[in-house]
Amino acid sequence: MKLIKLSAIHSTNSYLKQLAKETLLQDETVVLTSRQLSGRGQMGNGWLSREGQSLTFSMFKAFEGLQTERQFMISMEVSIAIAETLIGLNIPNISIKWPNDILSANHKIGGVLIENVLEALFVKYSIIGIGLNVNETNFPNFPKASSMKLETGKNFTLEEVFQKISENVFEKLKNLDKKDFSEMKQIYESKLFRNGMVSVFETPEGLRFNGIIKGVSDVGELLVETENAAQQKFQLKEVKLIY
Repeated sequence: MKLIKLSAIHSTNSYLKQLAKETLLQDETVVLTSRQLSGRGQMGNGWLSREGQSLTFSMFKAFEGLQTERQFMISMEVSIAIAETLIGLNIPNISIKWPNDILSANHKIGGVLIENVLEALFVKYSIIGIGLNVNETNFPNFPKASSMKLETGKNFTLEEVFQKISENVFEKLKNLDKKDFSEMKQIYESKLFRNGMVSVFETPEGLRFNGIIKGVSDVGELLVETENAAQQKFQLKEVKLIY
């Protein structure tokens, strides 16, 4: 792993994307900053990070032979790697909120933003941005947010958490094209937040409906059984899980 440390940057993902365009990046390059000024999450959401209390970093991973139709494997393995790392650090009630938010109980403690670069029918490389709330205790205007410290009452060493997560993520992504998709999907779904439970969803138009999460499709769509027993597929911006 090649590590690039920056004191401050607007976005580690944007920085790493530009670097990948301008140079021949070494596989498993990571950009880590102690202060991210304008981090991004899924669906354009911002990511709050505080210097010395949270982790914000982006990872570059090259692939060979991974077909574009299987690119959701990247999201699944990254989410599973982070979840398993946090479970190993005794963070309670870890789950994955589709597609790749990391929760402890009902509170978000981590988020992932994955940007894949495609070449013909294959994924050439991915830029994987990870934000993790480690030792923060105050989240103004973010009532659903929490941190590793708030969930356990303990302080954590940022360097140790970073090392464990980055190593686990890269290990999971090795030889991804040769891995068993159905086995991976089963593991992912076993950690999926509110899987099999009646939940409330909202469309971009503000329409709310009840449904039961039944897992994900092979391309990463959320499978929801609605009140009329019909199973629907939703892509990222088509539905939001309310509770």
